[in-house]
Order: sequence, then C-alpha cells, then structure tokens
Amino acid sequence: MDWDKIRVFHAVAEAGSFTHAGEMLNLSQSSVSRQVSALEKSLNAPLFHRHARGLRLTETGQALFKTAKEVSAKLAMAEAQVSESLDRPKGPLRITTTVAFGSIWLTDRLKEFIESYPEIDVTLVVSEEELDLSMGEADVAVRMNPPRQPDLIQRRLATMHHRAFASPGYIKTHGMPHNFDDLDHHQLIGYDDTFRPPYVEINWMLKAGLDGDRTRRPVLRVNNIYGMYRAAASGLGIASLPDYMGQVARDLVPVLTEMEGPAFDIYFSYPEELRHSQRIAVFRDFLLRSTGIDAN
Repeated sequence: MDWDKIRVFHAVAEAGSFTHAGEMLNLSQSSVSRQVSALEKSLNAPLFHRHARGLRLTETGQALFKTAKEVSAKLAMAEAQVSESLDRPKGPLRITTTVAFGSIWLTDRLKEFIESYPEIDVTLVVSEEELDLSMGEADVAVRMNPPRQPDLIQRRLATMHHRAFASPGYIKTHGMPHNFDDLDHHQLIGYDDTFRPPYVEINWMLKAGLDGDRTRRPVLRVNNIYGMYRAAASGLGIASLPDYMGQVARDLVPVLTEMEGPAFDIYFSYPEELRHSQRIAVFRDFLLRSTGIDAN
C-alpha cells in the first residue's frame, strides 16, 4: 500500500470529510477524493460509506484506520526524536493532565518553562479522561493516580492532601469554623459521588466528627474539582480541595488548617519510546524543581 494514500485516508477518517481533510493537508477536495478512491481500488474494498451527512468508515475502513493511527503516532514520535537536538531540546511536547491541576497549578508555571525552552512547542490538554500516550494522543501525562495504561514509564512527583478552603468573602460573612462541630452551621460544597470520585473519601468534610452513618447535606455537589474550586472562590461555601490550590489560588483561604483530608500521589508518565527524549527530561526536571512540588 502507498503510504501517501494511507496518510490521506487517515486525515479523511480523522476529519470526517474530504473537504476538511483537504484543508488539513493543503490539497484540493478532488485530489483527496482521488487518493482515497485509488486506495480503495488497490484494496478492492470500500473504506467509507458515503452519504449526504458525511462519511462513515466501513468495517474494513475501521481496521485500516486503527493501524494507520498507530503508525502515524509512531512516525510522529520518531520524527520528533530525530529532529530533537541533544544540546537544545526542541520539537512538540503535548502535556495532558486533569482540569484542576492544569488550569490552577500548571498554567501558572508554564511561562517559566516556555521561556527557558523556546524551541519546545508546548500544548496543554486538560481532561479528566486519560489520553492514550502509547497512541500518541499526548507525550506526557501528569495525573493524580498511577497510570493504568501498560508500558508507560512513571515517576511519583509528590504526595498531596485534600484540605478545606473557602473564600475570604465567605469567611467574612459566615465566620471561621474552628472544629468539626462548627461545620454543622456552614455551607459545604461536596463532590457528586454518583460519578467515580478521583480519591477515596473526597467528601470527608460531610462526615467529619459525626457518628455512624450521619452526614451533612452540602449546599452544592459538583462532579469536578475545578468546579468545586470555582464555587468556593465565588463565596458559596467551604470545599475540600487539593492543597496545591492553596499555593496559587489567591481567592481562597485555608479552613481548619490542622485537619487534612485524603492523600493522593501525583505521577508523571510517558511512553517507553520517549525514554531518551530531551524534551521529556527537561520537563520532568522542571516539574521536580518547581515551587510547590516537593520530589519526596
């Protein structure tokens, strides 16, 4: 099979149309269509169902797309490694992490990294879903739990805890709680645990100091740590949040400072193929020495 034609097919499958694929590849729509038709003819099998609403992969197309995607990811990694200078790291670096950590902690520090390594082309993808590093969806991941994907190199960066935070405006209006009993008279923001919580006992404040199955009713439940932070920062109530937020979130103050919630580890991971990448090494070292992350 002609790799140029497979590359065009891959772009069409990704884009969902000949027109959009042509724009990505800087080719005309008719040229893209001819390339795909020629590939179908060489395989003696249709790759797309063509209908008025767009294109849909056939069973053969799905099998070829899966392989083409894997090959494309491997080639992208190889290209980046070849182009990377050992003396001056350069090339793409696609980082994925959680919405809260990426939006609150990491973006606050990326300026220093980008200025130190201007030839590294940084992309940050914040998502609660774990992207597939082995498929090239990202180069490195910073997650709040060990990676579940096999064949990844991982490094524990630090151990963090959940702690109670509120906005200065909330404390001014409702007062500062001094013990768990005081929480009975405060508005609490909880995690919606009908979704899979990121940590065990994330709703520890709702039960802290209570006997048996008793629990406090939160004023709001949110299924996202960043959403809980935004609700607390608005003055709605007290939320259990990762303590790294206390290092950078200037619109929060710690509450019940002697108490701490569940602990969690922060992990840095990347594919085995990138073991010798200078881009990965300098970013790892940057994380380890960054203010607020203690490589214990």
